[in-house]
Amino acid sequence: MTLDPIHVENIAQLAYGIGGDVDATDHDDLAERVWREWLPELRRDGRVVIEALGDHERRRAAIDDVALAERPFGTVHGLDSGTINPTTFKNGLVVDVAHAAMASSPTDLDLHRDRTIVATVHAGDSTAGFDSEWTRRDEGHTKQRVLHVPRVNRYAERVVHALALYLAEGTHALDRADEVDELLVLDGPVYPKELFTWADRDPELGTLAREAKPRAVVEKYVRLVERFVERGVPLAGFVKNPASGAAVRALSRAGVESPWPDDTALFTRLLERREQGDGAEPVGTDGDDPAAARGARLDDDLTFTTWFRSRGGADAPMAADGDALGVERNLDPELYEPTFMVVYDPRTDVTYKLEAPYAFTRDATTRERLTRQVVAEVAATRGPPEPVSKADELARISATEKAALRRKFEERLGSDQQATYDDLRWGKETY
Repeated sequence: MTLDPIHVENIAQLAYGIGGDVDATDHDDLAERVWREWLPELRRDGRVVIEALGDHERRRAAIDDVALAERPFGTVHGLDSGTINPTTFKNGLVVDVAHAAMASSPTDLDLHRDRTIVATVHAGDSTAGFDSEWTRRDEGHTKQRVLHVPRVNRYAERVVHALALYLAEGTHALDRADEVDELLVLDGPVYPKELFTWADRDPELGTLAREAKPRAVVEKYVRLVERFVERGVPLAGFVKNPASGAAVRALSRAGVESPWPDDTALFTRLLERREQGDGAEPVGTDGDDPAAARGARLDDDLTFTTWFRSRGGADAPMAADGDALGVERNLDPELYEPTFMVVYDPRTDVTYKLEAPYAFTRDATTRERLTRQVVAEVAATRGPPEPVSKADELARISATEKAALRRKFEERLGSDQQATYDDLRWGKETY
């Protein structure tokens, strides 16, 4: 133990000093004003980046009742991709491996057996070549390949990770699209948004995103939307850790001093419900605790928004006036625009986002069915919808499995992993 009790108390006093300078009531008032005056049509530099789709409302549903409600979709498929995480070897190679799987509720064991596996490789040697064609294994149930990613001077780990993850997921979803009859929910966004943010991170990454191989990954998702539109089956994405900052950045650009670090914090404040105070100081406090002064959080209802169209931040490339990183869109570009609604679970104090292309949510009935489905699932599971959780379990690669796979790569490549001090500090060699 490195901290004595007096050290803990001293650090806590710093927290009290910080908290005393924050007026939570002012934040509540600002959040309400943002909801009423800005979010129905939020602009950045004259361009609409978030726009209410249909009604602009916050709603709530009794958790116990909605968890038992009949689901609008009888059979729902989920899809996820897991990776071993980028690994650097002493011979200069950077490798990641992604593994995608689809699940369904009710369960379909034959479907669960099918997998798509992608290994991505970055090499400092420009003369090396590792690309392979797709091959089949496990009696045709596994489809796999090696992708040699474009060379970059920096961010090699980021590149191998994103391209492995999205190529495996997009390929698996496209290959099995016709097996989905009612609804497919991806574990995460409906588009490969990590690739869409590259240009904001570094000019070299922005250029790389438009090269043939990354663009081919984006095309998988564009074709996936088109396939589901053609079949009349909704496609959605359940985002467990929303990271968008498009709304707060647009507010800041418009002169609104936002106290929220990202959009998730803003929507959490908008959807969180607390007891109304009666003017008395909370029991056991001196009246200076901002959290206590706001009253206890109410946790009997799930709260959620209606739908929005999103054209800012990572969603900009798929907006009607975006260029989809150069990928040709065969439908009206407006139909690909991302739309979303937000769900807040007070039992866990976690905020989720459900995304879907405008091609599906332009229909009010489909919006309502998607909303009812996700609200019922979150109420019942206290987390992601069941098919998403199932897909996550199938695609996840455990720490032990990751270590074993890395050792296999060491043997095949004839080169050890590049160790770091953190490997020694945190005992990774014990796996």
